Amino acid sequence: MAVLGVALLRLSRRVALLEAKLGLAPAPVVLPEPLPRPAPAARPEPRIEWPAPPRPKRPRPSIDLETLVGARLPVWIGGLALVVAGIFLVRLSIEAGWLTPAVRTLFAAGFALLLLAGAEGARRLPATRGDPRVGQVLAGAGIASAYATLYLAAALYHLVSPLTGFVVMLGVTALGLFLALRHGPPTAVMALIGGFAAPLVAGYDAAGIGPLLVYLGLFVAGLLGLASVRGWAWLAVTTLVTGFGWSALLIALLPTSDLAALGLFVVALGIGGALAAPRTGVTHRLLRAAPVVVALVQLLALAPALDFSALAWGFYLVLAAAALFLGHRDGALLPAGLAAAILVTLLVAAGLAAGSTTTPVALPVAILLFALSGGALSRRSAQWVMIALVGGIGPLLAAQLVDPGLLPPIGWAAAWGLLGAAGALLGQQHRDRRDAGDLGLVGGITTAALGLALALANLVPPAFAALAPLAALALLAAALPQDRGALARLAALPALALLALIAPTLTAIGHTIALAILYEALPYTTLPHASDALAHALLPALALLGLARWRRGLFGPVAAPILAAATAIAILGGYVLLKQPLAIATLPRFVGLGFVERAAITDLALVAGWLLWNRIPTLARALVALALARLVWFDLIGLNPAWIEQAVGPLPLFNAATLHLGLFALILWRLPGLPQRHLAAAALTLLAVLATIRQTTHGTRITGPVTSGENWGYSAAMLALAILWLWQGVTRDRRELRRFGLTLLTLTTLKVFLIDAAALGGIWRIVSFLGLGLALIAIGWGYRRFLTPADNAPPADPAPASAPAAPI
Repeated sequence: MAVLGVALLRLSRRVALLEAKLGLAPAPVVLPEPLPRPAPAARPEPRIEWPAPPRPKRPRPSIDLETLVGARLPVWIGGLALVVAGIFLVRLSIEAGWLTPAVRTLFAAGFALLLLAGAEGARRLPATRGDPRVGQVLAGAGIASAYATLYLAAALYHLVSPLTGFVVMLGVTALGLFLALRHGPPTAVMALIGGFAAPLVAGYDAAGIGPLLVYLGLFVAGLLGLASVRGWAWLAVTTLVTGFGWSALLIALLPTSDLAALGLFVVALGIGGALAAPRTGVTHRLLRAAPVVVALVQLLALAPALDFSALAWGFYLVLAAAALFLGHRDGALLPAGLAAAILVTLLVAAGLAAGSTTTPVALPVAILLFALSGGALSRRSAQWVMIALVGGIGPLLAAQLVDPGLLPPIGWAAAWGLLGAAGALLGQQHRDRRDAGDLGLVGGITTAALGLALALANLVPPAFAALAPLAALALLAAALPQDRGALARLAALPALALLALIAPTLTAIGHTIALAILYEALPYTTLPHASDALAHALLPALALLGLARWRRGLFGPVAAPILAAATAIAILGGYVLLKQPLAIATLPRFVGLGFVERAAITDLALVAGWLLWNRIPTLARALVALALARLVWFDLIGLNPAWIEQAVGPLPLFNAATLHLGLFALILWRLPGLPQRHLAAAALTLLAVLATIRQTTHGTRITGPVTSGENWGYSAAMLALAILWLWQGVTRDRRELRRFGLTLLTLTTLKVFLIDAAALGGIWRIVSFLGLGLALIAIGWGYRRFLTPADNAPPADPAPASAPAAPI
């Protein structure tokens, strides 16, 4: 404001001077009044300065769809299009025969050099220097084109010798490494895509499988070397995934004569990938072991095509030995050795099933490989113990199950005896770790018991073979201390061995049950013999249950599945025995006794579940669920005697159908804690009454059309039951019963209106509608009267306005 006043003063003086020169009367100079100075501000009171809250971190810039589609994807797709265009251009010239092989190769090399030069130009030119993606894409496309050129020159046209091709490959790899260091990861990505896609576009078998595999091997090695230098774990993982993808494709496409070279490639890829993974920054144990595991799986898939020959077994055993050696050097790779021990069991089983003559020779070699290496290093970690146990027990057990005639019984007994001795030696090595529940001690003792049991099983008659592991298990349960963890591990394998021994009988019973589920009328004809079911299912299962009850905690944390399996096996064995008395093996016997037998077995399961409901709840619920499933699946759907001819009995109220459904309704009504038990009982009561009416009108065989009297009987029964369950719902305050009664009443009304009344005429139709109307009115009145009595109470009189307010 002071500056403005000074400016006005100067202006007024100049105006006065001009007026004096012009002879005008001087005007009084009016000086502007000085502006008032502002009053000094009061000194603010000191305030406490609290520290400012931390500034929020700026969010990272997000990539929206428009940016991705409009700015980024076209660049990468354009680079890929350049590579594909070059490859297809070369392929077109080949197919049309325009150029000689040398000229085609020179053109391809020129195209690659042009792309590389463009990458360097894009890096330097002012117009593209600010966008590094252009140089990255051109460099990656150039490297991919260079690999494709090398494939054409060395593999397809043989213009250069293998040594020269290898030297050029090293040069291209070095160039790719340099450009990846210069331009970044996108260049490596483009080189990977182009290098792997070039043989596929040019024709994978154009030059033979050998050169193709050499090319793929050198290319994978170059990319893994690049990933190792830069620490790009993503590049190593992507390279290995793509390499194994190529080998899987070749397994499916190649003829048998070319599979030997492919097996060698898979072995090299698995070992090389496992060795290179940690140098690229891959730290996860499973990812580091994954190359060997994938290679083992592919060799397993390759073995049938090689007829399980010595070459196929040689590939697998060499890679398995390499996995064990790598696990010995680096514990992170032990999962690969364990996977090899697991997969060798499948290889043995598949080889013996195919009739291979090499598999019996390779079997002891494989067992010794895993058992000796795992046993020798068992004190290092539990994984070595697992390798010894799985690699020793699995192949021998698979061999005996798949091809029992491979050895005589005395030979199998000797083999299992040797394995049991090896297990005892393993336990002896870990005897000082008894208190820790060591897996070596537990697994060694388990293997010894299992070996003795199976040796005994091969010496005793087949009918008693299942008792051998039970005897060993009983000895273990009596001799071992009360260490529940150790007991669980010790008892699990003998129990599994027992299940394996009784597997054929269980398979036969399962086949019969599968046929029965598909509504086979005569499943009895496919059942195993009763003695087999008794010795190989019912008695072993009951013995297992008895041992578990004798030594509680015998199976530890795995007790639930083992006891559940034993209970299921006992039920299966009992099912076979229950099918024996009636022996329904012909259709006439099925018509006369099929429903009675089926209802009796179902009712037995239901009654057993009812009796065990408070003692063994889990088993009881399983039995009740089984009974309900049989009732719905067989009696109400597939083998319903209303449409599948079966006798239900001669008496109207005591036929099998009425007793069957009535027993279900009674027991379900009395089972505490069962969801919707009253509703299920009400529905089964309705079915029982309807079955009684149909049996009354049709006799013991209730197939055939519905008669007029039967139809009216259904309506009357449904109306009576609707009233009954409405009354039960009101008196017991059960909403589900009231809803069931109302639903049944609605269905009855619709049935009478739409079906029953249509068959009547004259006075009977009037009487029927009149009776139905009165019944419905009475039911509605009673339902409202007894269910909601508050609605029928008279309203309270309002208080007069002059009345004094009641005291609060």
